Amino acid sequence: MSVGYLGPAGTFAEEALIALRGSADDAQPLASVRDCFAAVSAGAVTECLVPIENSLEGSVSETLDRLVAAGGALLIRAEVVHPVRHHLIGRPGLTRESVSRVLSHPHAVAQCRHFIDSQLPDAQVVASNSTAEAVQQAVTDSGADAAIGSRRAAEIYGGAILAEDIADAPDSHTRFVLIGKTPAEATGPGRFTTFIVCALNRDRPGALLAILQEFAMRGVNLTKLESRPARTGLWKYIFFIDIEGSRDRDLSIDAAISAIELQEVADVTFLGSFPVERGSG
Repeated sequence: MSVGYLGPAGTFAEEALIALRGSADDAQPLASVRDCFAAVSAGAVTECLVPIENSLEGSVSETLDRLVAAGGALLIRAEVVHPVRHHLIGRPGLTRESVSRVLSHPHAVAQCRHFIDSQLPDAQVVASNSTAEAVQQAVTDSGADAAIGSRRAAEIYGGAILAEDIADAPDSHTRFVLIGKTPAEATGPGRFTTFIVCALNRDRPGALLAILQEFAMRGVNLTKLESRPARTGLWKYIFFIDIEGSRDRDLSIDAAISAIELQEVADVTFLGSFPVERGSG
């Protein structure tokens, strides 16, 4: 079984994969979320780890949109919630006072905005595809670039940490999901999540309530409800629903989803029941 992750080496996705699998030695780093989904679809890798939500910045819209676009052909096989610690990294010899540009992924920049504004108010912020790519560029650049990234990225690319733990909030975590073509084993002990997408067949009063009532009357706990544009027409939305438990193990969850499908109030796409792990670091 081949595994990919949102790369390059040194990203938080690689850290999360190590937390989930114990190693990322044989894993394939991929340049973008799009490339991750394409690699799984084409069979270049069996499964791939991508970010889906950050506790401070919210959902990763591209991951959600690509799951929807796959139409249930790609499923979530596992989830790992991994702590994120951001550091300011530059080439050896660079001082914080001389930094003229800060490179990183937009989510990382947003999580460190107070530090940038207060400590580097004159620095230009430049977006990168990933935190690791930003670190690699900053370390190899002969100028005054610094990057926001992980300690592992600094070690891999030979960078020096100019400032530690620069995130605005100390308890930032990111949810990563492992996508693949086959469903996960979602029975037995442990924590599981079920993920579905509901697209309303037509806009009418009480349509969303009809969906939520099926879970409420069966005592099923929903851990997240989020709407996103359906991209099929103006002001049309789809709903992402995280459900506590496994459809394979918990009969009430399966009954609720089946009831929604029978009502024909919405088109339901099942995106998997899967185990949830909590990373450490």
